[in-house]
Amino acid sequence: MTSHSSRTPSGTEAPAVALVSALQSLSRAQREAAAHIAQELDWPRSGVPVLHLLARCGPVSLTDVAAHLRVDLSVASRQVSTLADAGYVVRTVDAEDRRVRTVELTAAGRALAAEASSAYTNLIDRAFGAWSPEDLAAATRTLNRLVDTIGADTAHRRSPQNQQEFA
Repeated sequence: MTSHSSRTPSGTEAPAVALVSALQSLSRAQREAAAHIAQELDWPRSGVPVLHLLARCGPVSLTDVAAHLRVDLSVASRQVSTLADAGYVVRTVDAEDRRVRTVELTAAGRALAAEASSAYTNLIDRAFGAWSPEDLAAATRTLNRLVDTIGADTAHRRSPQNQQEFA
């Protein structure tokens, strides 16, 4: 028999609750690692993901920065402004739609992004050196499944047809 404390109000079993707790611990560990790398680079932690995104994707709109990083547009705007003020990114107005602001790395931004990438690679090599390729692949599949599962629920809640449900 399952005790009341091992279920959420919706009836979810305790292992799912433990999984969410483990994900929260993973998130904290990831933030700590990012903070350590940002400290090595002498740069605020919040700017590193923007640099990484722009290095990987090239020029993108500010809206895309927010969407990719899963942050509010105002948060992305502040992060980009900090990077722009430091000369690591440049914002331009889209010629076809003047409401759209495009963000791209400068030469200094590309250099900082490369330095951050190298620091991440070193961290990954140290942290996962004892893991087999099979273990890494299995963990990757599981994490991607978790992202898809949680993302599908939040996407459902944000969909226009459900806005009236939550209003």
